[in-house]
Amino acid sequence: MPARFDSRTLLRWLLASAAAPAATFLLLALRANPATAGIVFLVLVVWSASQTGLALSLYIATLCALAFDYYFLPPYRTLWLVGAQAWVDMFAFAVSSVVVSRVAERARRQTLQAQQRRADVERLYALSQEMMLHDDSEALIRDLPNLVARLFALDAVVLYVHDQDRFYASTGEAPASLEDALRTMSLGQQPTLPLESGFHASALMLGLRSVGALAWRPASFSSREVAAAVSAQVAIVLARAIAVEASARLEAAREGERLRTALVDSLTHELRTPLTSIRAASTTLLQADGLDEEGRHEMVKIIDEESARLDALIGEAVEMAEIDAKVIQVRLAPHHPRALLDQAVEESRKALASHPVSIASDSCDQPAWFDPHLLGRVLRHLLENAAAHTPSGSRIVLNSSRVQDRLEFTVDDDGPGIDVLDLPLIFEKFYRGKRGARKHKGSGMGLAIARAILAAHGGGIEAQSTPGSGARFRFWVPLIEKDPARQASLPAR
Repeated sequence: MPARFDSRTLLRWLLASAAAPAATFLLLALRANPATAGIVFLVLVVWSASQTGLALSLYIATLCALAFDYYFLPPYRTLWLVGAQAWVDMFAFAVSSVVVSRVAERARRQTLQAQQRRADVERLYALSQEMMLHDDSEALIRDLPNLVARLFALDAVVLYVHDQDRFYASTGEAPASLEDALRTMSLGQQPTLPLESGFHASALMLGLRSVGALAWRPASFSSREVAAAVSAQVAIVLARAIAVEASARLEAAREGERLRTALVDSLTHELRTPLTSIRAASTTLLQADGLDEEGRHEMVKIIDEESARLDALIGEAVEMAEIDAKVIQVRLAPHHPRALLDQAVEESRKALASHPVSIASDSCDQPAWFDPHLLGRVLRHLLENAAAHTPSGSRIVLNSSRVQDRLEFTVDDDGPGIDVLDLPLIFEKFYRGKRGARKHKGSGMGLAIARAILAAHGGGIEAQSTPGSGARFRFWVPLIEKDPARQASLPAR
């Protein structure tokens, strides 16, 4: 950059040195009189002042004055001035050259300043627009240094966020020498601070509160006002992001509290029902007066069924707690999809006792990498759900297939189907639907648990149904046909 500046400056001085002799030669060739020569030389001085600055215009004015005196004022071909008229002409030319040079220089500077202000306003507007277009506050904070560096042509920008105690740099990492200085500045003790590493920094103040600090290199903002405006915009963005994050945390806490309350209420209600039945049956057995063998068998059956129901409710509550605590771990292992379906049916045989089950899978049932324990839990939830909501004797069909980059499973039944109003909500926690809440026992957590398990596995689930024509649940996970640990260890090409 400096070399280019020196060469351009030298070229301007060389052209200026050639302009005055060229104008003189032209005037002599045209046999111009002193008045015409003075006007031409004055125009040359004005033009140079408006284009190149005061110093060069004064240099050209000096050359023109010497040429004007030597060739156009008597005695000719000398630098002497004889007579009052010659002195007046020379004085008028000199004063006019100086005055118009200063006026033209002032006009040139004002023009450049106006252009610079316009460019600054356009950059500030672009910065504000870019900030407004970001929906993700965290991503915006991360991108801010790159954004400021790009818009204002800076070599490096470093942003320090006080509440997070984190640095974000346009060059990848913040220089270690900046960290202590920016932390000190963020305390509001030093609003601006020049740094030895070539950076210039400013505290990000929002009112009387400091939210961080901004450092940039080189100090090439056109004015302190622009630097202050950029710092103010960045401070507003940081304050907004902090407020959004705090609001999100508060909303998450409220949602968590609401879910915990709903879970406790639901479990309290659902657990009391089997416990009440168990206590009633056990009390009847203890008071066995007048109770025949068939009656005792019925009471034992009630205790067995309600105990199983109680165990299932506790299991669902534990699963939901694991999901809310985000402790689900996906352990991939090679497994045959058909074997997974067979195992799920076998483990759910009690719930499926009155339902014929058929299994279909790809003709080429090759092993794939997935977590059979997690997918088995999903299948059991869906099978038991299908058995509970379809009449005895209705058929359930399982299928597995490879579809592009996904391993898909479907569970079809030919029961009454799902109500149109219930279909968008069946994967929500504790939602059982109007018909399900009236006819079937359960906590409403099974499908929510299935969706959360599949999300942890990188997959998803959806339901399709036509009332009166059965329902289909389709879920999928990424299709992985090779050992992922081995693939990750291979060098990239």
